[in-house]
Amino acid sequence: MISTRIARTVHVAAMAAAFAGAFAAAAVADESNANKSGGNGRPEGVRGRQALIKVSGEGRATAAPDMAIVQLSVVKDAKSAREALDANNKAMAEVLSALKQGGIAERDLQTSGFAINPQYNYPQGNDGTNRPPELIGYQVVNGVTVRVRDLSNLGEILDKSVTLGINQGGGIEFTKDKPDEVITEARKAAVSDAIVKAKVLAEAAGVSLGRLIEISEQASRPEPVPMVRSMAKEFAADAVPIATGENAYNVTVNVTFAIEQ
Repeated sequence: MISTRIARTVHVAAMAAAFAGAFAAAAVADESNANKSGGNGRPEGVRGRQALIKVSGEGRATAAPDMAIVQLSVVKDAKSAREALDANNKAMAEVLSALKQGGIAERDLQTSGFAINPQYNYPQGNDGTNRPPELIGYQVVNGVTVRVRDLSNLGEILDKSVTLGINQGGGIEFTKDKPDEVITEARKAAVSDAIVKAKVLAEAAGVSLGRLIEISEQASRPEPVPMVRSMAKEFAADAVPIATGENAYNVTVNVTFAIEQ
């Protein structure tokens, strides 16, 4: 009986000591946090956060294109799919042969679409109701993408293509085969623009611009805007008139600077 009371007393004393130690540790932690916050109740990490200036810069550079990407198609209609396909094959073979003779390399010719489509007539009865559709023939479409690297020959190539059977397409995109240099110019202009903006903001705020923290380019790659020109046989004269103009390449960068305190 006496030994049981002694054991209970020892157990209670141990628990009291444990609670006292926990309270003491909490008090030390509170005091430490108060010291770090400088007595204003804010953690040191928040109080000491570095001030930054973040800006976006835009750069633009232009250059004359040196290559054209043209979309051409042959469309043939006939009573049967076989007849339409044979007529289409004959016309496209002549077009491809003429393009190669005109200096277009094999690597610059690529089939870009092929389709055989049934053609239907949708008649109406005398009472105005719709009758079942009637199959009246087939249409075969064969498309080719042509890269023209000598723009001085582009008008003549388009003219010959129409003469030989091209009767649909005409989408033209003027571009540069190797645009790296002009894109580099646009990047430099974008960074310069960002630096100027950052300096203006710093001066307006009455602070000094510090070191560069981060710089990044937006993911979208600049592309020239395509020019679309429709074509039909009535355009076939001495040569199709072409205006190449210039391509614009735009680059945007995001730049972060530190502010000197």
